[in-house]
Amino acid sequence: MSTAVVAAVTLPLLMSPVVSAAGREDDDESSRATRLYVPPPDRESYRQVARLAWRGDFRDSAGLLAMVRTPQAIWYGDETPEQVERLVRRTTLSAAWQGKLPVLTLYNVPGRDCGSYSSGGANGIAAYEAWIDAVADGIGDRQALIVLEPDSLALLPSDCAAAADPDPAGQTDQTDQTGQTDPAAQTDQNDQADQNDQTGQADQTGQADQADQTGQAAADEPPAAGEQPAELPPLPDAHASTAPPTASAAPGTAQEAAQPANPQPTGPQPTDPPSTGPQAPGQQSTSPQTPAPDPSASQSPAPEPSAAQPSTLPELPPLPKPDPVTPDPDGATGTSDPTDVTDTPEVEDPETAARYSEINYAVDVLTALGHTAVYLDAGHAGWHSVSSIVPRLIKAGIDRATGFALNVSHYQTDQDSAWYGRLISSCLAYADEGGDPEDCADQRWSKRHARRWLRAHVPGDSSRMKHFVTDTSRNGRGPWIPRLGAHVDAEPWCNPPERGLGRRPTTHTGDPLLDAALWVKTPGESDGRCLRGTDGPLDPERGTVNPEAGEWFPEQALELVRYAEPAVGVIRRTTGPRH
Repeated sequence: MSTAVVAAVTLPLLMSPVVSAAGREDDDESSRATRLYVPPPDRESYRQVARLAWRGDFRDSAGLLAMVRTPQAIWYGDETPEQVERLVRRTTLSAAWQGKLPVLTLYNVPGRDCGSYSSGGANGIAAYEAWIDAVADGIGDRQALIVLEPDSLALLPSDCAAAADPDPAGQTDQTDQTGQTDPAAQTDQNDQADQNDQTGQADQTGQADQADQTGQAAADEPPAAGEQPAELPPLPDAHASTAPPTASAAPGTAQEAAQPANPQPTGPQPTDPPSTGPQAPGQQSTSPQTPAPDPSASQSPAPEPSAAQPSTLPELPPLPKPDPVTPDPDGATGTSDPTDVTDTPEVEDPETAARYSEINYAVDVLTALGHTAVYLDAGHAGWHSVSSIVPRLIKAGIDRATGFALNVSHYQTDQDSAWYGRLISSCLAYADEGGDPEDCADQRWSKRHARRWLRAHVPGDSSRMKHFVTDTSRNGRGPWIPRLGAHVDAEPWCNPPERGLGRRPTTHTGDPLLDAALWVKTPGESDGRCLRGTDGPLDPERGTVNPEAGEWFPEQALELVRYAEPAVGVIRRTTGPRH
């Protein structure tokens, strides 16, 4: 269908009262405080709107139109410096003329997404720096909010080796793959007893403390880094053969990366680890990610008893000491991304050192403009622990940036993201005063214990702490929970079924640390082919061939509208006296 025909069919729909009301979905009190820019919609989205209207499906057509006319980020990546300068200038000029704030997502860091669905990026440091300079020239002295390089820090080059080999065995742990906690552990009964011990300082964000919905472990104390496993290895059978056991392959430790997973204690879900971003032609999360290696996998077998002394029990081997950055399986809240590299020990290889150099350069250039707010990548609540992501943020120049971004292209709930963001901000403040991030409260701690730590270590003035933004474009129903054992690699960050739009974009959040809830990921755009461990080309969950990353996905777009929470309202009530 040509653009002219689409316009002719769509024009009456655009002029109808129902859709005109839908288009004003964001025109509420919070939007008037800081009005966010609405970029031109994808042409394919308008074609779908027209097709739905043509066959008489006006409700879905109006809902879809409301979605694409809601403020959302504009993604830039893979353009030449000349192209990106021109495009950014056009966007910022248009936004300035309308008196609105544009949200720009920069997605061009070299080696992005570990070569997965959203692979690509600049060809080296020099090319990236030239590209960032061009973006800065395009912005000039105009206002812009920048989400800088989703997955660039949560998915470092040093994490890519793990991302290349997803762990099929990890699929057996449903909670680790979906970021959902055991229902029996969802409520921390100690929180009620601790309510009388709350102070204003402890509840800086307010929002995160209404209920214990973050899926945190219910223990009163944090998992100790050097804590010994509770169970001793089984004693050998005295009648067993003394021959050494047959070697078996250890479970994989890789994560697919960048979307993404999510756990949310709530992925990143990248996605492809979370395929966080749209993909420019020729080349596509911030769910929305593989489990850490099982300590028992490397444990030496217990020595066999001596043949000469069958009645004498052998001396037990020393218990393995868990890696301090590996999450405690009993205290972890899981992840929404089977390719999650949660707390993978970081190796400072040349590519990783270059990544930090690239992000630092971007921070310095973009913040120097004077009217830009720059937020660095911090993954999502179901990916890295607080003590893992904070050192990465520090190395990347968070001290000079406005703050950090959470849940880009992922599905973590607002409550999980708010709590995770508060813990990261608190840990950054603690580290800024000389504290060790390893000692920070973690999202896997019980709420009661974490609040106790916050009261003891967090400054009372939120202005002294780093702020953050969250992506709510697809988190209305939270992360997807794949059926146990349904897929070799569930890829729950990749076009999960029956997800919905989340909170509408706003800068009026009610949380002193949360600067804005944004639609960073473009709702309706595909995360990638989503083969889920198969040879393809079909997505075994949907039974169809998904569009390439960044392309319009009509089926998913309709799901986002139909399952939106809060629901997409297409008829606005007129203001008048209440009776």
